[in-house]
Amino acid sequence: MTPQHYAKLVEKNAPKSRTALNCLHAFLIGGGICAAGQLIYELLMRWTNDDATAKTVTSVTLLFLGVLLTAIGVYDKLARKAGAGTLVPITGFANAISAPAVEFKTEGFITGVAAKMFVIAGPVLVYGISASVLYGAVLWLLHLFGVTLF
Repeated sequence: MTPQHYAKLVEKNAPKSRTALNCLHAFLIGGGICAAGQLIYELLMRWTNDDATAKTVTSVTLLFLGVLLTAIGVYDKLARKAGAGTLVPITGFANAISAPAVEFKTEGFITGVAAKMFVIAGPVLVYGISASVLYGAVLWLLHLFGVTLF
């Protein structure tokens, strides 16, 4: 088989690119998640008229919904359709923590759920917290030497 013949076979049998459709799905579903969060916030602001409370309850509600939808298998279906659109930070983080816990629940609470809960999110937490501590230490040192950035 010649390289040209092989290239034609690959081109003929390779799946067609659906980049535009995938981007549209990511935009619509990710935007829908964000719009739902904004709707929750706006409703809470009308109800409580306290910005800090509305933001906190919105975050907790989105976390809860992310975990609930992961537990019942809906979030994974959304992720298959939307791809990166479901990586909206707070619901994507809830999914990243709860998905391994749900997957390994048959191994027991300690060795399954608790041990596997941070398999995906653990490195993100470790490096995120480490980076914030390092950033804080650099700002503190700069402040000691009289340099102000903000």
